[in-house]
Amino acid sequence: QNSKTIFVAHLKQTIMLIWTLFLVFITGILALDLGVFNKTPHIINTKEASKWTLIWFTISMLFSGVIYWLYSNEYVANTTGLKPAVASMKFITGYLIELSLSVDNIFVIAIIFSAFKIPQKYQHRVLFWGILGAIVFRGLMIFFGVLIINKFAWTTYLFGAFLLFTAVKMFFAGDDDEFEPKESFVYKTLGKIIPLTSHTDKEHFFIKINEKNHATPLFVALIVIEVMDVLFAVDSVPAILAITSDPFLVFSSNIFAILGLRSMYFFLANMLAKFSYLEYSLIAILSFVGLKMLLHNYIEVPEWASLGFIALSLLTGVLVSLKLNKDEDIIE
Repeated sequence: QNSKTIFVAHLKQTIMLIWTLFLVFITGILALDLGVFNKTPHIINTKEASKWTLIWFTISMLFSGVIYWLYSNEYVANTTGLKPAVASMKFITGYLIELSLSVDNIFVIAIIFSAFKIPQKYQHRVLFWGILGAIVFRGLMIFFGVLIINKFAWTTYLFGAFLLFTAVKMFFAGDDDEFEPKESFVYKTLGKIIPLTSHTDKEHFFIKINEKNHATPLFVALIVIEVMDVLFAVDSVPAILAITSDPFLVFSSNIFAILGLRSMYFFLANMLAKFSYLEYSLIAILSFVGLKMLLHNYIEVPEWASLGFIALSLLTGVLVSLKLNKDEDIIE
């Protein structure tokens, strides 16, 4: 009994230490990002964006090695029941799912910035604060998602059916469903809470007009982006929960994908038209993870198979988009 008590105490200390170090690491990265690398607002060109996209991807892949090391710990291994290699693959799979589902998010962010006429050199600042909000909201959604799945096993089928429904909806969605930020419920509600102005003052979110605070387009864009991210998370969080219900793996893979979203936005924002067929990759991924959740009691899909299918879907979508769009340019 005494040895069991000691083991439980060591386990709690180990898990608490892992979470604390991870949150400190993320906080440090964000502080460096805004306080050092992007201290002065500037336009992020394609070259800089591609460099940072590669850096974030490399850091994420290196962190999969950290996951391997962490899950080699006897306390973590005994609690999660996951082998180090399996834990690493689950992290990478979750990361790729979140990254792929972020493509639609990037398109919406581009529309929001265009609608509110946000200058390019201030867009990074808006996305930075949007990331902080996303970390908090994703954390809450993951916490309750894991809690619900572990307490009510039948909700796995509910999440699976929802993902399949989302995939079918995406497949039959037309171009007429374009998002209009200024017509959104969020924008209209925000206008009732605080006075809005179309004027901007550098990177400020609020300015005084007639001794009264008014929200600038930067703040309005931030709030709309934040709400849209929560809506997108309704798809992506259940999709990752289909891979694993381990809270740390789900949260860390989500966070790394979100951290890389800003640089990926600046890299892809002007090239979204070139990847028009990537939408079908997202449909395939959502369908796959939805079916996996629905059939988890009947068919066991190996981790390498899940990772392989998702990676192949993304690669196929990119190659088909580049090929067909190139052929269309030649015909024109």
